[in-house]
Amino acid sequence: MDDVFSPFRRFFTPHYLPAFVAFLAMSAVIIFADMQMRTIEEGKIRQAATEELGRIRTRLENNINGNVKLVQGYVATLETEPDMSQKRFAELGSHIIQGDTPIRNVAAAPDFVVSMIYPIHGNERVIGLDYTKNDAQRIAALKVRDTRRLLLTGPVKLVQGGEGVIARFPVINELPDGSDHFWGIVSVVIDVDKLYAESGLRAASLGIDVAMAATKAGSERRPFFGDDSIFEQNPVVMTVKLGHEDWQLAAVPKAGWSQPLSEVWLFRLLLALGGFIVVAPMLWTGRLTEERVRHVRALQEREEAMRVLSQRLDIALETSKIGVWDFNAVTGELIWDERMMDLYDVHPSGGKASYSDWKGALHPDDFAKCETEFARAIESEGQYNSDFRVISRNGDIRHIRAMGTAYRDSRGHKKIVGVNWDVTGDVRLQEDLRNANRHADIQNAQLEQARLVMESAAMHDALTGLPNRRYLDRIVTEHELSAKREPRLTIMHIDLDRFKDINDTLGHAAGDRILKHAATTLSANIFEGDFLARIGGDEFVIISSAANAGQDYMELATRLVDAISRPLIHEGHECRVGTSIGIASRTGGDEGIGQLLVNADIALYEAKRSGRNRVEWFTDTLRQVAVNTKKTADEILRGLEQNEFVAYFQPQFDAKTLEIVGLEALVRWDHPTKGILTPDKFLRIAESLKVVSQIDAIVLNQALLQQFRLAAAGFPVPKVSVNVSAQRLRDASLFQRLESLEFRPGSLSFELLESISFDGDDAGLIHQIERLKALGADIEIDDFGSGHASIVTLLKLTPRRLKIDRQLIIPLLESRSQQQLVSSIIDIGRSRGIEIVAEGVETMAHAEILRDLGCHTLQGYGLARPMAPGDLLGFIRERRWLKATEAVRSA
Repeated sequence: MDDVFSPFRRFFTPHYLPAFVAFLAMSAVIIFADMQMRTIEEGKIRQAATEELGRIRTRLENNINGNVKLVQGYVATLETEPDMSQKRFAELGSHIIQGDTPIRNVAAAPDFVVSMIYPIHGNERVIGLDYTKNDAQRIAALKVRDTRRLLLTGPVKLVQGGEGVIARFPVINELPDGSDHFWGIVSVVIDVDKLYAESGLRAASLGIDVAMAATKAGSERRPFFGDDSIFEQNPVVMTVKLGHEDWQLAAVPKAGWSQPLSEVWLFRLLLALGGFIVVAPMLWTGRLTEERVRHVRALQEREEAMRVLSQRLDIALETSKIGVWDFNAVTGELIWDERMMDLYDVHPSGGKASYSDWKGALHPDDFAKCETEFARAIESEGQYNSDFRVISRNGDIRHIRAMGTAYRDSRGHKKIVGVNWDVTGDVRLQEDLRNANRHADIQNAQLEQARLVMESAAMHDALTGLPNRRYLDRIVTEHELSAKREPRLTIMHIDLDRFKDINDTLGHAAGDRILKHAATTLSANIFEGDFLARIGGDEFVIISSAANAGQDYMELATRLVDAISRPLIHEGHECRVGTSIGIASRTGGDEGIGQLLVNADIALYEAKRSGRNRVEWFTDTLRQVAVNTKKTADEILRGLEQNEFVAYFQPQFDAKTLEIVGLEALVRWDHPTKGILTPDKFLRIAESLKVVSQIDAIVLNQALLQQFRLAAAGFPVPKVSVNVSAQRLRDASLFQRLESLEFRPGSLSFELLESISFDGDDAGLIHQIERLKALGADIEIDDFGSGHASIVTLLKLTPRRLKIDRQLIIPLLESRSQQQLVSSIIDIGRSRGIEIVAEGVETMAHAEILRDLGCHTLQGYGLARPMAPGDLLGFIRERRWLKATEAVRSA
């Protein structure tokens, strides 16, 4: 065994240790780089599979929801025509289900027995099917009856053959006594094969293998598409929500996760080549070092007679252009080679130098030191090392470094042999380096000074010179990390009211003047030692010093409000802003300064909400309001996801005939625990969340659907109106939605909310309103007479209708002057060709007065309250408002 490893034993000597360590390090680098390359490639493959599966899931959800929406018209019609015939059923089907659609059939089953189906051809076996006696359909059918909600199930085996997804709709009839009657169900069968094809699952270009399984809480996964083993192959997984159960989608690349890497062998070859380039020179160096050690050992074994010659030869080989000398301390003989004479610029006659030549060339200041060091080396027979200067014949000064070794020869004479070389360049370089270091130290000091200046600039506001938010954050961090906290601490959060109006009307120069004025005023009025910072465009924060804990901060805040509110003249214009201040204090509690800042911000919000230019002190009540607001905001976002926002409808009546001439769609929140909520309970928070446009879109869609349902039931309504916010007007999707619809011009009207003001310069909103008109929609001005709407609004917009606010209508019965005011508004509208709608009609007496004054349309609780879509059809069919008015008149 020893003979086998003997050729390699030499590589485990210390000479080859660096090469061995480098080899191990390069091997580790190569393995790690190879693993990283594989990890990156696999990550790209998973990302591509995720994106492709996401597109399939989106198309699958859109196809299912789109087909379900088509059938909702059937349900609305059956609710109004419970005695519908097969012929009428087929006629509706031919209008609703057109083209190449995945819908295989639509069946109506009064009392759970299928009596009507479209198309009939190919589905004759379904007629007479009793869902309650069919094991595969009983549970789902009864659940539709019990929950009275749409239920999606599938894929399931169909009676007429094949598989399909079944959507079941409850059909509810309203009885004359106002109660509900469960008529039966409408079932639509969606062909899964077409559904798969339209969703891209059958595409030849699909780069992934997909499996699908139905899942439901408390039950096992039920595979129905693809290879179920895909779920065990670390797949990309997504879910399609169907309500009764979910579809779980899993996908893996067709080529698998471990695909062959491109150019992997070239990459590995390059890594191996790099490792060879690193290790090979080390191996060669180790071999050279080994050879050198062996030669040195051979030289040391030579005879004493060759020692002097070998030493001189060794020094000569290791030094280049270095003078070699030899001195006999007994005889005084000095031997210099030619290089030594060049170094000292000494060329004696006869070519031999002497000890006196050496001493004569030395610099006078170094002479004593040199002789002492030389004599000590000879006396001790040790090493000689010295640095000194010599002066050449032309007066140049050279720096010489001398090294030598003292010894005794075979005759016992003390000798010393050594070398000299010129280190003038090194000395000058060292001097230059010292000078450079001194210069660098000076520059570092300057840079540190500049850093401090820059840090100060970064921590302060350039306009006011006050500390900025970054400075405040550092104060907060230092305070939170401090082991000792002051038990009493007060923070004031200050915001300038109407500052944006100054910027928008007089320009940023005026705004900057206001900010400087505010900063100066705050600095002059706060308590000594307090920290003041500008943390935003027009926001300031004051953190009180512990020494001021007993001061009256409410008195200070009031003083600040009065001081900042004083007018300032800028270029001949009087600039005046208000101030809202929120105050929060800690009196021995554990609240950190960060929480105090939040509390002060909550108090500031309350000050601004309560009318601005005021001071509010943070209390637990405000904290609870903030918590409730946050909770409501979260519930609004959840409600949008769960489709909890619905439209209620309030009819509008012709003032002369009392016939229904329109519907106003009003948003309601069907809260899961609080019931039906009106906009005053959530709209302000929704505006702060920027989701009003989403709510407007929901109401618009439901209003258009309700208009379609009423027309299908034989009760067409001339127009439906919806509220529109400024946020919704700026939403491009509104116009995309309207452009995709086919509606009769004038059948859709948008009511401009009271919060939209057109008295200022808002050309953008006016342009959007003109776009609505161009698409065939009418414009109505809401709440005229009490909100922002004015004569200026009428001149700018020329709306189709004008709605007089209920606050002007209610006092008509008792006030003659109020009747004259309303009459004037009606006359203004008529002069501009604008229809007049009166809100707040509480009694028939109101209706008669408004009719006599010339009002066109009436709306109010006296005629009809806002009602759910399910109640509207019965109200219109039975003409309940006429019955109520006749009863009043006869009384």
